[in-house]
Amino acid sequence: MSLLFTGSFFLSCLALCGFTLGKVRSGVVVNGIEVGGMSVREAVRRVRESLAENLLPLTVVTPQERVTITYPELSFTDDAELILRSAKKGESVSVRPVRQWADAESRIQELCDKNARLAIDADVSFSPSGFTYQKEKAGLACDYNETLARVFDALQNDGREVELVTYEYSPALTEEILKKRTQMLSSYTTRFEASNESRVHNIRLAASKISGAVVMPHTEFSFNKRVGKRTAENGFLESVVIFDGEFVKGVGGGVCQLSTTLFNAALRAGMRVTESRNHSLSVSYVPPSLDAMVSEYSDLKFVNPFDTPVYLNAIVRGGSVTVECFGLPDGYRYKTESVVLYRLAPPPAEIVEGEEEKVLRAEKEGIASESYLLKYDKNGRLLKRELLRRDNYAVVRGKYQIVPPKEEETPSEPAPPETELPETVQ
Repeated sequence: MSLLFTGSFFLSCLALCGFTLGKVRSGVVVNGIEVGGMSVREAVRRVRESLAENLLPLTVVTPQERVTITYPELSFTDDAELILRSAKKGESVSVRPVRQWADAESRIQELCDKNARLAIDADVSFSPSGFTYQKEKAGLACDYNETLARVFDALQNDGREVELVTYEYSPALTEEILKKRTQMLSSYTTRFEASNESRVHNIRLAASKISGAVVMPHTEFSFNKRVGKRTAENGFLESVVIFDGEFVKGVGGGVCQLSTTLFNAALRAGMRVTESRNHSLSVSYVPPSLDAMVSEYSDLKFVNPFDTPVYLNAIVRGGSVTVECFGLPDGYRYKTESVVLYRLAPPPAEIVEGEEEKVLRAEKEGIASESYLLKYDKNGRLLKRELLRRDNYAVVRGKYQIVPPKEEETPSEPAPPETELPETVQ
């Protein structure tokens, strides 16, 4: 009986205070909407419809576009029901929505993936005319976590715009780095007789095959593999070659001068020579033991010991051929040294007779020699003197053709003068 009385008293008090169960007090205005006397459920519905219509959009600004998120993808939470139930008669109140973005994580990830780009390394191309560089392109990275944090902060604090957090980054290989890796390491020049057209042709043809070669890190270069066989089918002409200790006519004469020039340039560039061989006879264009004869059975090979490529260029100008090596300097300087151990004088020349005077075979002294590679630091201090080769060059007996002297004609004896015989005395 007492409980029933107490409940009745409570309901009477609510009625006297102007509050009806399940209804909003009279005169209540929420966000400019008159909802007094409405059921709480209906008032909440009306308020939320208004909130949805006026919900602030959120724009995500990216490097490529502006992406605006609106209702219903952008939802919200609110305290409308609590405010409506507690609003006093005739009170004007406001409900503040708190925006929610259910797909924020996945959508931000999509935008990051769409706007991020990989950095592109700089590139270099090499030809006989030199180097051509293609500049690097910066990459764009997206900071997913930071962007998402900013999105949630904006949603909570009525922010209208959030910028996708990105930053540029440089690729591992830039044009500046490539230019440092393509400096001249060495240059070596030898000279020849420019009037010997077939020899010049062969040197020029072989040089065109060497030019533009790139020796990758820790790989071996082969002259024979690069130049190919010295045959008429491959465009080489007949000229003088050394064969079995003699100067004879042969296809490809002159190519050994290019291989010798390359040999010396490679040594000065810090290459590690793995195969080289001297001629059987000494040559005039380099000191002893610094030549590099190539043939079907003999090759010039060297390894690039560096972690970066080495580039080769061969230039023929007038009566000279030059080989240049480019790459990243290792901080050392290299030189070569030729040491003659002894010389052997040729025997007296062989003389033969003929219709004209000419040299059939030039005499050459025999030579025993050594060559060394010298390594210096940047201050010019000798760090190492390494033996490259010990060689012997054969002696050559000269052979000359002379014109024999003409035989002098023996003058005939004059006939005795005629004399008259005396008359016979009869």
